[in-house]
Amino acid sequence: SRLLAGWAPSPPTCSHLRLVPVPVGSLLSSYGWYILLAAVAIYFLIQKISQGLAARPSGQSAAADAAVEPDVVVRRQEALAAARLRMQEELNAQAERYKEKQRQLEEEKRRQKIAMWESMQEGKSYKGNLKLNQQEVESGASTSSAVPKSKPNKKPLRGGG
Repeated sequence: SRLLAGWAPSPPTCSHLRLVPVPVGSLLSSYGWYILLAAVAIYFLIQKISQGLAARPSGQSAAADAAVEPDVVVRRQEALAAARLRMQEELNAQAERYKEKQRQLEEEKRRQKIAMWESMQEGKSYKGNLKLNQQEVESGASTSSAVPKSKPNKKPLRGGG
């Protein structure tokens, strides 16, 4: 009884050669490197997964230890609260310093505007007066109460002739 037309059974002497068919050899020669790289990747993936599984129970045991000792948890929370309080106080101090600096800058701007307005009312150049006011602020209040010095006699730029 023939199942397929044109198919003939192989002779009994060649039956042991049919165990490894010819296409497997051509498959290995064509895709051997890809198969090798896939096997290496699978090996590393299995190693990574096994390390992750080995690390997981130890993390759960640490959590169980913390649950067993509530005083450790309380101390940890108190330390965290104290650190937060310190950081908040530091931040508040920085904010206060910044506000003070801004207040001083606003006061200085206000003084400059007043000085500029006064010099404009007197009919003077406000830019020159502004420079003088800045020099007075730098030198201090003691020189502002002193009598302004007269200019020393300078030689004329051109000759007398």
